[in-house]
Amino acid sequence: MPKKTYQKRKSKTSIPLIFAGILVIGLAFVFSLHTLSDFGVEKEQKEETLSHQGFIDQLAPHAKELQQGYGVLPSVILGQAILESNWGQSQLASQYKNLFGIKASGNQPKVSLETKEYVNEQWITIQGDFKVYNTWDESLDDHTMLFVNGTNWDPQLYAGVLTATDYKQAAQALQTAGYATDPDYANKIISVIETYNLEQYDHS
Repeated sequence: MPKKTYQKRKSKTSIPLIFAGILVIGLAFVFSLHTLSDFGVEKEQKEETLSHQGFIDQLAPHAKELQQGYGVLPSVILGQAILESNWGQSQLASQYKNLFGIKASGNQPKVSLETKEYVNEQWITIQGDFKVYNTWDESLDDHTMLFVNGTNWDPQLYAGVLTATDYKQAAQALQTAGYATDPDYANKIISVIETYNLEQYDHS
């Protein structure tokens, strides 16, 4: 009697299951990459925020001491330092400890660097002589004394900065006195102060 041969029935679901498995694994892999990418961006943003806060934390204690001694608002000191030095990262600030772009005269220690100034309603690049300091605190001291003593031609030039009762008045007094040639200087200082809540240091 001949043996019956049985043909194995091919499972109709085996191939779709394999593809489904591959698809699930692929989606999981893509999702994990996306999550890692998001984590990297978030970490980068967090580090940037911390570095900004670190810069503020480094300057704030001395800025508050200068307020107690001379009346200049810490928010203005910090706001100008951030704006003028790009968070202490500009060449003038990082290498020569000049946070505020204060110019040099006579035999003062100085460095010559390119700078932009607003002249005749347009921005031009010029070469300027800037003061060189040993520390950022030294730069803060000289910046405050500029407000206290004014200039050779006008000792009261920055009196409005010292007598200002809030950062908006002080920023406007800076622009009126001609601290910078930028016609939007006061608004930029105010914007930095409000963005990073620097007014809190005026009262603490």
